Amino acid sequence: MAKRLIPSLNRVLVEKLLQPKTSAGGILLPKTANQLNAAKVIAVGPGDRDRDGKLIPVSLNEGDTVLLPEYGGTEVKLAEKEYLLFREHDILGKLEE
Repeated sequence: MAKRLIPSLNRVLVEKLLQPKTSAGGILLPKTANQLNAAKVIAVGPGDRDRDGKLIPVSLNEGDTVLLPEYGGTEVKLAEKEYLLFREHDILGKLEE
């Protein structure tokens, strides 16, 4: 079984960030609370090619926090961990502090 995945073309491998189930004060939060569907970028592909054959690099870097669509992505299981594989243009945006 593979231990590492290097995405091809403009694909991005992400690991979903789990939202806390309790608040800072210890109050249990309902599952329906508005929370971001965020993930951490684990690996990125080299990029896609334009019509002239020039490489268009992926605009995300490993370690970035991104906003994911509610549905989509390809589930990948590596070394007992679950990841999602998205095309770069399917990711909604980059989250910054």
